[in-house]
Amino acid sequence: MQKQAAANAAAALVQDGMIVGLGSGSTAALAVEAIGQRVASGLHIVGIPTSEATAAQARRCNIALTSLNENPRIDLTIDGADEVEKRTLHLIKGHGGALLREKIVASSSTRFVVIADESKLVDRLGAHFTVPVEVERFGWIATAQKLERLGCGTSIRRNDQGVEFLTDGQNYILDCSFGLIADPPALARAIDAVVGVIEHGIFPGMTSQALVAGSNGVQALKA
Repeated sequence: MQKQAAANAAAALVQDGMIVGLGSGSTAALAVEAIGQRVASGLHIVGIPTSEATAAQARRCNIALTSLNENPRIDLTIDGADEVEKRTLHLIKGHGGALLREKIVASSSTRFVVIADESKLVDRLGAHFTVPVEVERFGWIATAQKLERLGCGTSIRRNDQGVEFLTDGQNYILDCSFGLIADPPALARAIDAVVGVIEHGIFPGMTSQALVAGSNGVQALKA
């Protein structure tokens, strides 16, 4: 399985004594499991999870946890991505709903390593995924209208029961369809400026390295 190969390669980067950011989503979960196996073999680390689901998984794997308030600088964070732009390693993340905590943890990390299979590589962001935008529930329709003025369509994310999806922070997510994004950093700044936006899923210029698994093994990419 390609995702497993990328997860194993990332887990091998973890060294004894590190503070490690633990990402969210299906690919990151494979890395957490691989790190847990190393912990069972004697590795001593402390993890900072990016979601409640990851925290629960880490506890099952007997990975010791701490908080970002107690340890505001992280040695290494390992996380997945929905899209990885080939040349720049800009990302779209957040279709699992944990984008706010993921970005806080990534921005507090000395190294931010992204793991993915080759299907996630794109020439331009927006090729396959919308941009998730976490918004304050109060006045969210007004916030959606402001976002649409940036040139996108918006839809509020719902769960399997058709009810508005709530993040771990109890906020809504608007999925914004911009199409192909010519300038991710500029779009990120524009979304940041919209009142009512808490965070968004464009991660511009944050990736230290991408470990991308394909039919020929795992390739390490840098911007």
